[in-house]
Amino acid sequence: MDVNYVKYSDDVEVKQPNEDEDSKAVVESMSRVNKIMFERYRHAIRDAHAKNHGILRGELEIYDNLPEHLAQGLFSNAKTYPVIIRFSSAPGMIETDKKSTQRGMAIKIIGVEGEKFLPEEKDALTQDLLLVNYPIIPTGTIKDYLDQQKKIEEYIDTPELFQSFQQTMLVAGRKVKNLLGKESDPNDFGKPGSHLLGDRYFSMAAVRYGDYIAKISIAPKSDNVAALHGKKMDEEKIKDDPDNFLTNIVKEFFATQTAIYELSAQLCTDIEKMPVEDGSVQWMEEDSPYQPIAKLTILSQDSYSPQRRVFADDVLSFNPFHCLPEHRPLGNIMRVRRLVYEASSSYRHRMNAQPRIEPTHIEQLPD
Repeated sequence: MDVNYVKYSDDVEVKQPNEDEDSKAVVESMSRVNKIMFERYRHAIRDAHAKNHGILRGELEIYDNLPEHLAQGLFSNAKTYPVIIRFSSAPGMIETDKKSTQRGMAIKIIGVEGEKFLPEEKDALTQDLLLVNYPIIPTGTIKDYLDQQKKIEEYIDTPELFQSFQQTMLVAGRKVKNLLGKESDPNDFGKPGSHLLGDRYFSMAAVRYGDYIAKISIAPKSDNVAALHGKKMDEEKIKDDPDNFLTNIVKEFFATQTAIYELSAQLCTDIEKMPVEDGSVQWMEEDSPYQPIAKLTILSQDSYSPQRRVFADDVLSFNPFHCLPEHRPLGNIMRVRRLVYEASSSYRHRMNAQPRIEPTHIEQLPD
């Protein structure tokens, strides 16, 4: 069946009223919070996804003979790339793993030729994918993002901070159907959540996909991680180390096992039902299913050596705008995040006196 996928043009993005002023306010608030976090830890951390649960090397194999609408940009030709993967928790602080929150899976693809979107990194040989185990951005517009950032700054030293985050997630959860087709259960927030290696991860916001517009997802493919999908965390492992059990679970799994995931693209078929400028709107799969484009293989390895932890936390940066122009993020929530990522990364590297390195080969990731 022929499908009319929406073609990309510069007109799909629409600048919002007061966008420049709101963007400036977000960056200024975030910078103040970053300084508070530095004083708390005497170490600069990421303003989001601060807690690292594992850093791994793997291979991303682009599938051969993809149809024209999928054979775009990085995915135009069959090729295998080395990658660095970082699992994380969403808050911009180091929290106990007992608190339920979004989890992240960031992927840095190495060996990607071609001029990159960011002028200051145009000659880099990497492309980043930043994915979260939730299909939407709860604060899907710059206005909502600014409101949430103000709450973070207001409640930064109080228990109300986590309550504010939970409320945001609860509101978003009412909009989202989980992968079983049921509405998200508000009672799940505040619990440790499902197994992070069995979760499905999403770009949440739209990206340019060559001549088209898409969202990206990655899901378990090999039997061992597919069996973890939707599975709750092992209560015994939580009891053994309640603050850090996620890191322990990843380390224990990859000490002996290999995992395979499949990367997919969901192309926009209706710009009204699948908007670019509101990241809180879920693109429903009955309107456009995710279609496989690549396979990610992660072999057995030490996922949390001291050398890797320092390299991931202090040296590497992951930025969705670190990409080929054919895959740049879209929408006002991502336009403001472009400013946020740069400000946060610059501050973190400066305060930790660490260079910001874009790898040119996988051997730069320590064992």
